[in-house]
Amino acid sequence: MTVFHDRVDAGRRLAQRLGKRLGASGDEDVVVLGLPRGGVPVAFEVARLLHAPLDVIVIRKLGVPHQPELAMGAVGEGGVGVLNERVVRFAGVSDAVLESVRRRERAELDERVERFRGDRSRVPVTGRTAVVVDDGVATGATARAACQVARAQGADRVILAVPVGSPDSIAGLRRVADEVVCLQEPEFFQAVGEWYEEFSQTPDHEVVELLGRAARTDPG
Repeated sequence: MTVFHDRVDAGRRLAQRLGKRLGASGDEDVVVLGLPRGGVPVAFEVARLLHAPLDVIVIRKLGVPHQPELAMGAVGEGGVGVLNERVVRFAGVSDAVLESVRRRERAELDERVERFRGDRSRVPVTGRTAVVVDDGVATGATARAACQVARAQGADRVILAVPVGSPDSIAGLRRVADEVVCLQEPEFFQAVGEWYEEFSQTPDHEVVELLGRAARTDPG
């Protein structure tokens, strides 16, 4: 089973696979969306090979109060949100509590957007193929929310692309994205980091730097 040297190596290998599927000629209107922070170095390499614009897809999961690991929805930029009504009903979350959680997570989302993107505008995804990229998938909750938000923002097609992921989680994500590209689905999966030789935390300034570099070379 392949072990990636680091996120750059993983991104280049993922880009090669995607390039064969999408074609690197630009026939398909593609935008690459990296999940911050660790997904951005991977996404940078994908965008570079596909000659596609790069942006972050900033989302905040709406956790059930007192059980925040259970997501009842997510919010994204532009006022976009997705809600799992079944979880809301099961957890007995009132409208007032739900709105309070939304407000809190939107405030955090706005702060993260400003931190990562600065004064640059969000790359529009309406009518385009959105390739959502992360450095790996464990539970799949974040990737699921990102795909749902990308679609809610108007993406015509949503592709989830990751170097490695839990087979069970990847199977579930195939029901959310139009296509899932995953290079490795190890049978005995415990954590994303064990499939990398170097898996240090990606700092905020690296995300900002990579987005800036991509913006300067954006083919338009």
